[in-house]
Amino acid sequence: MGLGTTRTGRGGRLIWAAGILLGACAGDAASTAHAQFFNLPTVRPHGEMRPQGELRPPADILEQAAPIQNLAPPAEGTAPPRVAPRGPALQSLPPAANPAPQQTQRQNAQAQLALAARYGSNLPQITGGLHWRVYPAKPDQAGAFRPLKEDKSASPMFSLPPGNYIVHVGFGLASATRTVNLRADGSREVFEIPAGGLRITGRVGDARIPPGQVWFDLFSGSQFEPGDRRPIVQSVAAGDVILVPEGSYHIVSHYGDGNSVVRSDIRVQTGKLIDAVVTHRAAIITLKLVSQYGGEARANTQWSVLTPGGDIVKESIGAFPRVILGEGEYRAVARSDDREKPYERTFKVVTGVDTDVEVLAR
Repeated sequence: MGLGTTRTGRGGRLIWAAGILLGACAGDAASTAHAQFFNLPTVRPHGEMRPQGELRPPADILEQAAPIQNLAPPAEGTAPPRVAPRGPALQSLPPAANPAPQQTQRQNAQAQLALAARYGSNLPQITGGLHWRVYPAKPDQAGAFRPLKEDKSASPMFSLPPGNYIVHVGFGLASATRTVNLRADGSREVFEIPAGGLRITGRVGDARIPPGQVWFDLFSGSQFEPGDRRPIVQSVAAGDVILVPEGSYHIVSHYGDGNSVVRSDIRVQTGKLIDAVVTHRAAIITLKLVSQYGGEARANTQWSVLTPGGDIVKESIGAFPRVILGEGEYRAVARSDDREKPYERTFKVVTGVDTDVEVLAR
């Protein structure tokens, strides 16, 4: 099992927990063509006695006596007689085919490696979201392990020479790794990944927060555990599914870019999709600097929103800045027209009540 830090995409996915285990394992069958060889009888000179009981050549292969040589020179203008070839003519026989070396056949032999994953020994097969990689058992000359095969289907089947391999399967932030011995007749391996899915959304009261206004960071363990930890995944959009190993986590939910931050613990169970809803106690506030209530807002106004203790929550510039603030009391400070003394006003934020806060320029 391993954890990593990833950035999830938008749009959301659903993990289906039902599936069918892959039950087929196939192997390659190699066939070799064998050539038939013929042994020809020995051709003896004419007149030589044959041993008794020696077999004669077949009738279609004839013996020929050595021709009588004419020692006289040939007559002028006549071509020398052709000498008949000794023995049977072998040109009509096809050349014998050499069988392929066994070593080459072994090198070219392929076996089938069938892979599948499930949530546990008695749990359903995982039918999506998997990423398979097959590595050699030993690193290359540079000391690196480079994948030989890769697939993103639920039940892939790889053709590889028999031998040892390292198989890694990723399921979101969960993973499993195993050394596999691929036999000549094929092998089938089922990985167990005790993981589940987490889908988070945000609300203010009974109203759902639009996806573009809320995002989440996920940490391993409880928020009450001591020590500083880095998030295992950041800026998760509302509705996205995070695939993580079974265990305890805590969510940090950000609503807007103000101070509306909520933390909550959650536990992910194997093979289940957990829908977590984070509730914010906040509202959207629009700031305006006006000469009179209900009047036109002044442009290029510099704004600061502070807590009653003087801590800055948000700073911005504009005629109608919007800020999302948690429930409570605040002080708005506006500066305009190079005026040394700023304009101020205190206001209160009520959960779910979006409102305009007007500051009088007087």
